[in-house]
Amino acid sequence: MEFSKSYDLWIEEHVESRSSERRRRLQEGHGHAEKLFLEQVWWPAVGQFRALHPEYEVKDFQDGSRYIDFAYIRPPYRIAIEIDGYGPHLRDVDRTRFGDNLMRQNQLVLDGWKIIRFSYDDMMNKQRRCQQVILQMLGRWFGEHEPVVPLLGRELDIVRLAAGRLEPITPAHVAAHLGIRPENARRWLHRLQNKNIVRSAGGSVRIRSYVLTETGKLLFV
Repeated sequence: MEFSKSYDLWIEEHVESRSSERRRRLQEGHGHAEKLFLEQVWWPAVGQFRALHPEYEVKDFQDGSRYIDFAYIRPPYRIAIEIDGYGPHLRDVDRTRFGDNLMRQNQLVLDGWKIIRFSYDDMMNKQRRCQQVILQMLGRWFGEHEPVVPLLGRELDIVRLAAGRLEPITPAHVAAHLGIRPENARRWLHRLQNKNIVRSAGGSVRIRSYVLTETGKLLFV
């Protein structure tokens, strides 16, 4: 499914599931920068919105409500993803608000949240770098748990390597990563191909590079 259709369905689902202030906050607080993050960063890297929540409400240390731009909630972690713009409203922020924003982040950390931040400029000009951060986040924090498809130790290492890269992996990449010979790396890749975890990304007679299949991606997302 293409981005625009998936996005519309996802937003509609969250709007319909909320009421009063939480619904108003989503309708008014989810704007251009947030949609840009989804279109330029999240969607190209992940391809779906499962477990991602826009304008997510959390209680602060003063028993009030705060809202996270995006919350990615998937056991065992809760990840707050914040989009930071840079304009007159940020340059002119007073000291009280500046300190309040820092305390807000401290409280999230103390409450067990992990925090990922992106600047608007990076989303505009360095999309691949931002996508790489998302892939590394998924691979590092969600790639250590028991996969549905049974994999051996070295197979898991290769899948994590593939999950953390935007470009396809080659036998040479795998060999260098694992400290093995390229021909052995090729055998491990063939095993993963037979399990429908990776597929060919280049080469016809002889496969030269590989990417994760949809099944492989689901090990992390």
